[in-house]
Amino acid sequence: MSYEILETIKSPADVKALKEEQLEQLCSEIREKLIDIVSVNGGHLSSNLGVVELTVAMHRVFDCPSDSIVFDVGHQSYTHKMLTGRYKEIGTIRCEGGLSGFPKRSESSCDAFNAGHASTSISAALGIAKAKQLTGDPSYTIAVIGDGSLTGGMAYEGLNNAGQHKKNFIIILNDNRMSISKNVGAMARYLGSIRMQPWYLRLKSGTERVLSRIPLLGRPISSVLKRSKSKVKHVLYRHTIFDKLGLSYYGPVDGHNMQELITALNAVKRSKDPALLHIVTKKGKGYKYAEDDSASYHGVGAFDIDTGEPISSKENFSAVFGHKLCELAANDERICAVTAAMRTGTGLVDFSKLYKDRFFDVGIAEEHAVTFASGLALNGLLPVFAVYSTFLQRGYDQMIHDASMQNAHLVLAIDRAGVVGEDGETHQGLFDVSMLNSIPDVTVYSPCYFDGVENALTAALYDTKGLAAVRYPRGGEGEKPDGYTRENINFEFIGDRGDTLIVTYGRLFSEALKAQRLLREQGRDVCILKLCRIKPIDPKAVDEAKAYRNIFFFEEGMRSGSVADMLRDQFEENGFDGHYHVRAVDNIYVQHAAVQSSLKALGLDAQSMAAAIG
Repeated sequence: MSYEILETIKSPADVKALKEEQLEQLCSEIREKLIDIVSVNGGHLSSNLGVVELTVAMHRVFDCPSDSIVFDVGHQSYTHKMLTGRYKEIGTIRCEGGLSGFPKRSESSCDAFNAGHASTSISAALGIAKAKQLTGDPSYTIAVIGDGSLTGGMAYEGLNNAGQHKKNFIIILNDNRMSISKNVGAMARYLGSIRMQPWYLRLKSGTERVLSRIPLLGRPISSVLKRSKSKVKHVLYRHTIFDKLGLSYYGPVDGHNMQELITALNAVKRSKDPALLHIVTKKGKGYKYAEDDSASYHGVGAFDIDTGEPISSKENFSAVFGHKLCELAANDERICAVTAAMRTGTGLVDFSKLYKDRFFDVGIAEEHAVTFASGLALNGLLPVFAVYSTFLQRGYDQMIHDASMQNAHLVLAIDRAGVVGEDGETHQGLFDVSMLNSIPDVTVYSPCYFDGVENALTAALYDTKGLAAVRYPRGGEGEKPDGYTRENINFEFIGDRGDTLIVTYGRLFSEALKAQRLLREQGRDVCILKLCRIKPIDPKAVDEAKAYRNIFFFEEGMRSGSVADMLRDQFEENGFDGHYHVRAVDNIYVQHAAVQSSLKALGLDAQSMAAAIG
């Protein structure tokens, strides 16, 4: 397809210069480009397809970058990037050295706030709007938030303050009835009830217009009429929760009707009060496979456009975890599964169907999920909270206060642990080990292989007390040693005993095996200590390892608070006097790139390991 109009867009000013009849063609070209790019690079497809008209309309009505647009999560910002001077680079999105898959201030002045996690847009936008107010800047600030993100508590903290702002502050609620998994809870039902009243906006504006024309006959009558106006409004179209929070509510509006969107955006732009515009969109709009299954096409790898089938569909850790949890739950009615709107991504689809009464999707609310699971645990159940490593960060306080301090026995199934690849710095799973190492009496397993995940999950449920975790990477398993049978649940030494030892865990063990082979080819024998239970480390492993003169620890996580640091302390306590070297992620945020490329850049691939040992 030729992108006749899209190729002419160099800045938002070019969107304003288009004729009205050209806008629909622009949206069509954008959708074709989105499908083409994501089919090759992977990325967030459904969410981006759903906001094409909205993004074009925003740039038609507002003046970016003087007007600030803050996207919640940011996984719907691809169209925004194309319309703000980055069209020629859009083919590099999520590629090493290319555009980020999320808003990034370093890329463009049109990206008002970096994002990656949900429910932050209202708070960030409100801060920007307040700063503008204090500095005399009359421009607008717009927060774009999905209904899924409204399941997160931080969104309500922002809403609670937003109504106090005077003007030029707008919240656009993109209601697509989906976050990643189907939305759940009271807010989803509430928005559904509003959606069922398409006459709302027309009746509201008509009622106010009629009431405003009634002549006021003095202060007493004026007071009565003002009170009556409030009563009439309440009877005729009733206040929303947003009105009660001090926001002028507008909507719902068809999020795929360009003229309706532009009219509504101009209306909220004229509002004297902070406003909330409620639009209804279809996630995956314009690509049948994504429309029919928006959850599966939320975040995808490369796929065939004609069939919708993924290019690669190898078995992965998430699926193995999900199958094992179902197997265990079949024989133990105490086992429950908890997810924070990530049923599909964490491998819990089968569990949700087989054990509906024991499956809990709490929405995008990781803090609540940890505390909720603790409540289940303290009353005799065995909850497993399946969560991406990057999102678990939001539950750190709850892991300490509500789980560990109360000795609640729950299991954290930490998906996407370690480097995640193209989603980049906001999604890297590099902090969970440091967090968990700082919490007393936590047991942490980090297996390398599928059977190791199955064994670790069983051990975490039945052989530990208090808070336990099983962490595993994105994707599939790597190289195995010769004669492999099954993964040891604690530790094992692999290779000939010499004076040099490699220590590692999780996915990096496969890289260590390759490094061992490279070094053997150079005439140097090294042994590997493969840890599976990384907290607490088995004292027997420490005692045996301290006999080596040169120890190299390679860790796919942050250096501060690392397992390597914990092991060093134990070595020192046990009289180790050899040389100890650590390579981990040290004081940086890892940018988007393919996993293997990132490991190489961090010095954690096989060749780098071999070179470091020399």
